[in-house]
Amino acid sequence: MAETWHEELRARGYRITPQRQLVLEAVTELGHATPEDICCRVQETARGVNISTVYRTLELLEELGLVTHTHLGHGAPTYHLASEADHVHLVCRDCGEVSEVAPELVEDLVAKLDTALGFATDVRHLTVFGICRNCRSPRP
Repeated sequence: MAETWHEELRARGYRITPQRQLVLEAVTELGHATPEDICCRVQETARGVNISTVYRTLELLEELGLVTHTHLGHGAPTYHLASEADHVHLVCRDCGEVSEVAPELVEDLVAKLDTALGFATDVRHLTVFGICRNCRSPRP
């Protein structure tokens, strides 16, 4: 992974900076993380990195196809590695748990949207809100 993004940055005329490396490492380690989460992780190593640097870096990394984002609620977007983006997010409205499921589970919905509306669904950005199994279970 590191070689790939290093090569991609160089090929497009960008330098490999410690800030870019730290942001990509934070996204890798955190899985799904907001820019603020990423900034906090980066600042553990480099206190001088601010939130605007993190946003600019995430924007560049997304443009290069290394990270992608999704919206898991009304707050800030959540970033994760683009190489691990082939999943649908399930978000529990009660406890906030975020689960990932294979895109195959929503194939029928995707097919129906295409047939009925001619709508091509991008499941990499699909988030389904509801109530998870644990929150639905009756409590003693």
